[in-house]
Amino acid sequence: MRHFLNISDFSPQELIDLLNLADQLKAQSKAGQKTTLLDGKTLGMIFQKPSNRTRLSFEVGMTQLGGQAIYLRDEEVGMGTREPVWDVSRTLSRYLDAVMIRAKSHDDIETFAQFSKVPVINGLSDMSHPCQALADMMTIREHKGVLDGVSLCYLGDVNNVCVSLMTAATFLGVQMTVSCPKDYAPMTEAFPSIRFVEDPKVAIQGADVVYTDVWVSMGQEAQAEERIDAFSEYAVTSELMALAAPDAIFMHCLPARRDFEVTNDVMESAQSVVFDQAENRLHAQKALLVTLLK
Repeated sequence: MRHFLNISDFSPQELIDLLNLADQLKAQSKAGQKTTLLDGKTLGMIFQKPSNRTRLSFEVGMTQLGGQAIYLRDEEVGMGTREPVWDVSRTLSRYLDAVMIRAKSHDDIETFAQFSKVPVINGLSDMSHPCQALADMMTIREHKGVLDGVSLCYLGDVNNVCVSLMTAATFLGVQMTVSCPKDYAPMTEAFPSIRFVEDPKVAIQGADVVYTDVWVSMGQEAQAEERIDAFSEYAVTSELMALAAPDAIFMHCLPARRDFEVTNDVMESAQSVVFDQAENRLHAQKALLVTLLK
């Protein structure tokens, strides 16, 4: 029994194995082949933050694998308020085969996993978003054929998505550059292979993949005006995309705030693969569920 709280919980080879399985499950799904790999298994899903793709991809994924998923609202569970995290963990462990948590605090997920008797999956926390990074690596490999040596330029806020991407890139040989204002720069000593370039026009030069995310994440609404001003020159425009490789793809984990971090014309361009990303959440997470529960 193991958990998936961060990308680093799996070795590079295990991540490759996950991606290979995701490709296989996607091909089977496209061919209309049904599977009962998780027949009789139940996934509990705790949501402390609202969700669209996370809920649907996990719920549909479990159904397609022959299992079922149960949606648990924060006000019903009261994890850490109505009841201590460790009590919730030990109770749900006796009902469920796995638990996915979309949490406000990464510490709560860590505590839950410590007391859990079943696999725990981080569906998003303030520190990381490993399921998104899995789907992103799957999408890059689909469009570029390989991961090792591919250049990825991330523009904007160094948030949970960016942190998981930096870890995945380090593990899988992706050459990643992060570009943001110096006051928001990542702790580069934790990721020695990640390049930081403040100037977005320099950072994006020749990139195979261009990635951005919202500048104001959930819980940062009070900083909205300050952040929008700080990141304004990092908006992905068609002019900026023109500096990337001619066959570069554009990625965004969604939801996107169009004409803020990315212009509408880039979102709707032939280079945009954002909806491939969104679909691949389903297939990557199916592979993760099978790996943890079989």
